[in-house]
Amino acid sequence: MPTPTPVATSAAPSLARTPPNPAALRRAARDFEAQALGALLQPMFQGLDTKGPFGGGAAEAQWRPMMVDAIAKDMARAGGLGLADAVLRELTRLAGASGQPTTPESTTP
Repeated sequence: MPTPTPVATSAAPSLARTPPNPAALRRAARDFEAQALGALLQPMFQGLDTKGPFGGGAAEAQWRPMMVDAIAKDMARAGGLGLADAVLRELTRLAGASGQPTTPESTTP
């Protein structure tokens, strides 16, 4: 039976126990709220007619998801529905209770 080859550890994420990065948690909570707002806003734009003299046609339909995403991000940044605050509290509580293992990506601001 062949012996397994050793795995390089330099590319593997670090599982060192470090305190959570508050800025990364805040950003994750705000991004979550933006996604939730985008899901709520999407149906509002589905009924719009893109035909006629002032309609954008197929191009408008292609760019609409990006517009909805931008609106949702702006709403979340301005305070949104308050969902980000609740998510941030829970993320902070969970990270503190478990001594959250972090990866190099989660520690960058």
